[in-house]
Amino acid sequence: MPTTQKDTSILIVGAGLSGLTTAVCLGRYKIPTIVIEKRLDFLSHPRADGFTPRTVEIFRSIGFPASVIPERPEEFKLRRARVHSLIGQWFEEIPWSALDKKGNGGSESAVEYSPYRGSFTPQDVLEPILCKRALDLGVDVRMGFQLVDLRMDESSVTAVVSDPGREKFEIKAKYLVAADGHNSTVRKILDISRSGHGHISSIKSVLFRAPEVNPYLQKGITQFIIDQADLKAFLIAYRDGRLVLHLPTELATSEGVQRALIPKALGTSDVNVEVLGYSQWDMSALISKKFSSAGHSSSETPHTAYLPTEEGAHNLAWKLALVVSGISKPALLDTYDAERRTVAWLRHDQIFARSDYKTLQKDKGADDKPHVAIEDMAMEFGELYQSRGIIGIDGSFSPAKRPDEWAGQPGTRAPHVWIQRGGKTISTIDLFCENWVILSQDLTWKDLLNKTKENVSVDVVFEEVIQNEPVPFSFEEAFGVTPNGASLVRPDGYIAWRCATLPGDANDLTKALKQVVFAL
Repeated sequence: MPTTQKDTSILIVGAGLSGLTTAVCLGRYKIPTIVIEKRLDFLSHPRADGFTPRTVEIFRSIGFPASVIPERPEEFKLRRARVHSLIGQWFEEIPWSALDKKGNGGSESAVEYSPYRGSFTPQDVLEPILCKRALDLGVDVRMGFQLVDLRMDESSVTAVVSDPGREKFEIKAKYLVAADGHNSTVRKILDISRSGHGHISSIKSVLFRAPEVNPYLQKGITQFIIDQADLKAFLIAYRDGRLVLHLPTELATSEGVQRALIPKALGTSDVNVEVLGYSQWDMSALISKKFSSAGHSSSETPHTAYLPTEEGAHNLAWKLALVVSGISKPALLDTYDAERRTVAWLRHDQIFARSDYKTLQKDKGADDKPHVAIEDMAMEFGELYQSRGIIGIDGSFSPAKRPDEWAGQPGTRAPHVWIQRGGKTISTIDLFCENWVILSQDLTWKDLLNKTKENVSVDVVFEEVIQNEPVPFSFEEAFGVTPNGASLVRPDGYIAWRCATLPGDANDLTKALKQVVFAL
């Protein structure tokens, strides 16, 4: 039986990208947090070969400058091709979707959607960066510590944990965040089922170096679909000189076979191959039927949240911080499931609307239509959140549109426009960190905000919007307001409320703040 106990506000199970992003966010809010990870060290396999501009926006907002997580060079884009082999015949370059062929995610718009580009930082490099930052912020990260069991009551979660020496102890937390991946122990203990397409394929990968093939990578293509009669595989070239060959499990019957297939995929045996490691993984499309669990059948308060992505972490962390700090009520946490579940299903369906997996769409009934691909700029920057914490959603909206189509619709990511601040030109994206923000060109909103402080305890910052003419995209156009209007943006950069013109008095703003902060 456990012999010792430690208390904390938040316990995070899993030190992958989602768990560590949550930890950094909570550390910035100074919320006591413990992270446990069953691995003794981070995996050396690079896995993801880069991150999108939206993910870079999140990392910038939580304090990672370009010197730590650099953006890809402007001239480089993520590109892929179907080939016989790397140095053999190249058949065609393949767009990510048919909508990409117009060159801007299917859009004819010349609007700039983000001030940032994506990053080529591989996952095995990024995870230690996130971990170090979490530690610097006072988060207790414990590698080699495994969740054994947990129980919940109406006020807390108690986790039974084993340390590297297999000694057991308990950690009692107000809330637990499950960031322990596809084979989540938390989900299994709580018997949370999943639904969705299910298993797609099983993959074995071999990581290696082969410097002699570097000249064939100078065209800028980094992903290769190997298409031979007896070899269907996927090759990724990382910016640091490493390559990984993904092979179907039924073909890669042993590590020896995997290594022997490298020259076949490269198109030459006249190469010095240095194998760095092997891995095996399953590709599945499954979504938990619950994104949070309450501690008792009579309690509506969720004490456990299930976290699949970095954007999910960004959505959840500020809500946990407000609730743990006593500023908001636990009902705010219900908006996590409401907002992220819709997005999760949208992304699930988009997998099978794209060319890669379109043939895997399950047979549809007479009334069912196949999933329709949504253009990349809409999926990247224009997903819609719907919950009680957002004012101005009636359920009739598209699940995703481009930011210029949304024009500041509450429930969407606040758009990027260039503004002046302190004599410098910055993006509105850079205003959204830990605080709530009201943006307006009219200073009257600053006075109205000051009058709300006695009734709403949350910190809200007023930002006067100043733009030098001409601008490619005006604040009024982007946010859908008049020169006297305002937009209220949450700490995760999503619009919670907007007022197209000045309200009658401060009561309107007070009422709006209470609804979005307390999810009334």
